[in-house]
Amino acid sequence: MSDPSGTQNGSTPFLEIDRAEWAALAPSTPLPFGAGEIERMRGLGDTLDLAEVAEVYVPLSRLLNLYVAGALSTGSAVREFLGQPARPTPFVIGVAGSVAVGKSTTARLLRELLSRWPDTPSVELVTTDGFLLPNAELARRGLMERKGFPESYDRRALLKFVSEVKSGAAEVRAPVYSHLVYDVVPDEHVVVRRPDVLIVEGLNVLQPPASGRLAVSDLFDFTIYVDARTNDIERWYVERFLRLQRGAFADPSSYFHRYAALSEEQAVAQARRIWNDINGPNLLQNVLPTRARASLVLRKGADHAVSTVLLRKV
Repeated sequence: MSDPSGTQNGSTPFLEIDRAEWAALAPSTPLPFGAGEIERMRGLGDTLDLAEVAEVYVPLSRLLNLYVAGALSTGSAVREFLGQPARPTPFVIGVAGSVAVGKSTTARLLRELLSRWPDTPSVELVTTDGFLLPNAELARRGLMERKGFPESYDRRALLKFVSEVKSGAAEVRAPVYSHLVYDVVPDEHVVVRRPDVLIVEGLNVLQPPASGRLAVSDLFDFTIYVDARTNDIERWYVERFLRLQRGAFADPSSYFHRYAALSEEQAVAQARRIWNDINGPNLLQNVLPTRARASLVLRKGADHAVSTVLLRKV
C-alpha cells in the first residue's frame, strides 16, 4: 500500500507506528466495556473484538483525550486574552473512508470510548448520510447513480450544521437517513446540544474547500481516515451485500427488496456492478485522494483488523 502522503524525495509528515508499538503507548488505560457492547457497535462484516479495541482504539481515545485537553487549554488562554466568556467550543472529529471499510464502526466506538473520559462525558455522533439530497431531488438532477459522490450532498446544509455546533449554539438539528428505505427521513432530526465532542462520519468529510470557500473539513479539530487496499474493500463490500441480501433485504419495505430473491451468483454479480459503477469510482476519484489530509490514518489488513497507524507529526 502506498504512503498516504509521500513526497518526491521520500519525506512524509506522518509517523508510521505498527500495531504492537501503538498498543504499548497506553498500556495502563483500562478497557471500559465488554464483549457484549463491542458486538452492539460492530458493523456488518467487521471483525472487531476485545483485542482490537484494547490495542488500537483505547490508545486512540487516549490520544484524542490529549488533543481535546490541549484545545481546551489553548481556547481558554485565547478567550482570556480577548476578554471573552470562558465557554469552550465543541471539539470536532471527522471520520472518513470508503463504503464497507468500517468507518461507521470506528465512529461509534470512539463515541463510546471518549464519553468515558471525565472531561468529555458528552459525545455526539452525526453521519453525513442525513445530508444526502432526498431521492426525489437526486432523481430530478439525474444523480441517483452518483449517490455518495460529493455532488449528491447538501454541502451547504452540512457546513451550516457543523459551523453552528462549532460556534457553541445551544441546539442544532441534523437530518436523519434511513438505510432501510435508502432515503432521508422527512421531519426527523438528531438534536445536538453543546457536546464536548462531536464526531462527523462520512465518505467525503475530508474534501478540500473549493477555491476561496470554506469546507466542512476546515472546521475539524482532528481527522481520521480508515484505510485498506481497494481490492480488500471491494471484497468486504460484496460480502456485506450478501449478508444484507439474506437479512435486511428480505424486509418488503427495504429499498433493496428486489435483490432478496437473487441467487448467490446473481447477488455477487449485482454487488460487483454497484461497486464498479458507483462505489469504486467514488473511492478512487473522491475519497482516497483525501487520505493525506487526515490527522491520523488507521490502515487495515486483509482480515479487516488495523495493522498500522499513521499519525501526522506535531
